Amino acid sequence: MYQITQDKDQILNNNLTFTLTSWSKQKGLKPIMIKSGKGIFIYDYDGKRYFDFSSQLICINIGHGHPKVTEAVAKQMSEISYVYPGMITAARGDLGKKLAEIAPGDLNKAFFTLGGAEAIENAIKLARVYTGRHKIVSFYQSYHGATYASASAGGDPRRHAIDSQQSPNFVHVENPYFYRCPWNSKTPEECSEMAAAHMERVIQYEGPGTVAAIIMEGESGSSGCIKYPEGYWKKIETIAKKYGILLICDEVMSGFGRTGKWFGIDNHGVVPDIMTMAKGLTSAYIPMGGVMVKDEIAHAFDDKPLPLGLTYSAHAVSCAAANAVLDIYTEENLIENAANMGKYIEAEVEKLKAKHPSIGDFRNTGLLGCLELVKNRDTKEPMARWNAPPNEMEVMNKVMGKIAELGMYTMGRWNMIFIAPPLCITKEQVDEGLDIISKALTIADEHCN
Repeated sequence: MYQITQDKDQILNNNLTFTLTSWSKQKGLKPIMIKSGKGIFIYDYDGKRYFDFSSQLICINIGHGHPKVTEAVAKQMSEISYVYPGMITAARGDLGKKLAEIAPGDLNKAFFTLGGAEAIENAIKLARVYTGRHKIVSFYQSYHGATYASASAGGDPRRHAIDSQQSPNFVHVENPYFYRCPWNSKTPEECSEMAAAHMERVIQYEGPGTVAAIIMEGESGSSGCIKYPEGYWKKIETIAKKYGILLICDEVMSGFGRTGKWFGIDNHGVVPDIMTMAKGLTSAYIPMGGVMVKDEIAHAFDDKPLPLGLTYSAHAVSCAAANAVLDIYTEENLIENAANMGKYIEAEVEKLKAKHPSIGDFRNTGLLGCLELVKNRDTKEPMARWNAPPNEMEVMNKVMGKIAELGMYTMGRWNMIFIAPPLCITKEQVDEGLDIISKALTIADEHCN
């Protein structure tokens, strides 16, 4: 019988010798060795407790170690763990029904995948097949996954390593990023108008009849929580309808209560044609993703084959985990708590701004937030520029190192520090977590001018 390795040195050696680590040079790694987790905390093999202030990669929405998910998974595995996607299980049907009940508008049918990138891949494929068009429009500052098509759809600079072999027919436009507005807008409303007009011009240049879909996150995530100005999503919806273009809403990160509503797009009153999901669907306890489509798109395949397929689509154990997680969101009022704690964090960060000149901006929706650090608030010179090379990351590395030293894990990118804890967080835990960040920000403050 398999016995889990307990010796710390052997665990470290096994991982560094026999596994590869995402997005990192493989030599010189010093990973945190995690043994367990409960609620908003994770614990290493020395018993040190870390606040999980970005829900790992913004996906552990219900917190760590919830027993109801374990019970649901064990029960499903005691009956049947896997059937091929042409067969059905109770867990699959129950999950589809639950998602139809909470999804916006007439998004009533789901195709299940094993993660977010797969969901994006299949959404793109479906949009192209359904419309007979080939181009996809998305933002430069966005992330949609790391497979070839999903990476090509995103604008994250990590795609540069595969640019020579990127998927064709992806077109990028500027974000409605008011804090650093490309058009030097004076108000968020003006930024919204300029950004929407820019997108429409690009679509016209590309030929509207060639554009299958516009893909946008319900709310911006790992690119810096770049908030959409009020009314922006509506403007894009109008443009899409004008030219017969589908709207794909990427809810992989912003879905399932993260923004204080079931889905990020619920904050904008728009119903997309296709919606992708993952992460919070199972709270990352087990890999799973999905693509939901409007009835009109689903019915287009009533009498012809749906050209989507995955060995593990609608995996029974993943479906069981998702069903349990969806129940937990409701039973424990986690979505309401996310909205309330988000407002509390916003008020507390305003207080931090008075203490820390390094805080240039804080963008947040529910519990999906990001601090942007600057050297000068007037010039907005970033503490580390977008896609900064390692030699420009010294200050931010010290800040993030201090955060870890004080007992917190959270995601940091360039001059950004993410604040996106599990949805079960309390005010007392928020206070303690923000105190850790405040202490680390004193390092950044020393470099302000």
